[in-house]
Amino acid sequence: MSPFLLETILHWAAVGLYIVATVLFAHALLWNHPGRGRWALGATLLGLLPHSAALLVRWVEVGHGPYMLKYEVLSSNAWITIAMLLLAVWRRPAWTGLALLALPASILMVGLGLLTSPEARELPPTLRSVWLVFHVLFNKLAVGAFVLSFAAAVILLRKLKGASGRLLDRLPASEVLDAYMVRYVGFGFVFWTTTIVMGAIWAHQSWGRYWGWDPIETWSLVTWLCYGSLIHARLFYRLKARATAWLTVACFGISILTVFILPFLIPSLHSAYFQ
Repeated sequence: MSPFLLETILHWAAVGLYIVATVLFAHALLWNHPGRGRWALGATLLGLLPHSAALLVRWVEVGHGPYMLKYEVLSSNAWITIAMLLLAVWRRPAWTGLALLALPASILMVGLGLLTSPEARELPPTLRSVWLVFHVLFNKLAVGAFVLSFAAAVILLRKLKGASGRLLDRLPASEVLDAYMVRYVGFGFVFWTTTIVMGAIWAHQSWGRYWGWDPIETWSLVTWLCYGSLIHARLFYRLKARATAWLTVACFGISILTVFILPFLIPSLHSAYFQ
């Protein structure tokens, strides 16, 4: 069996387990079966195992981390999102509702990655830098935090609208959702800031300049300014929960544009590595 076939099988196994986990989470929340929630966590953790194995097989086969092609980037972003979800739910079991948004998003990322070409490519000299490893790592942590903040914002908006039901009634109160939404935004902002700083150091090492107004660099700055403005407005102007939630959703849309869409559509130094 070829390594590429093996990693494809492992990815599909992970997707299958994530789907099972999503169904179990929905059943646990909608029909008030806490035991199903534990099963759902177990299925998610089991799904993370073949997912991790697939990334490891890929890493060994191509000789570099999962940050070169669409296939690798989407899969690794999904992995870090699910890992952060498991950590959040382990620390706060009442937050299992986040899984109903984070898991489908991760399944979509892995699925889209599997539809792209898995063909291996040699790592260009400009990517052979420890600064790039930090740049990519913190970017993925930022994306994971932003996904969780988006999930909390969507649930919060539903609660503030007065919606009710088995699912919403079993989730934390609006004040708790608001607090953790802001916390996830803060984590993501710190990770995104570190991403930009590490990327600038890498750019200087690779191309002799810290900043070149590459389209992806520009949109990364736009994303940073949007989240920074959100945090500033929240802390210094006492922005209310509803307005904070809507701005979180808007900022998340911009971050998705920056991370998942523009690198694959706009010609740039960054997009050259993902073609």
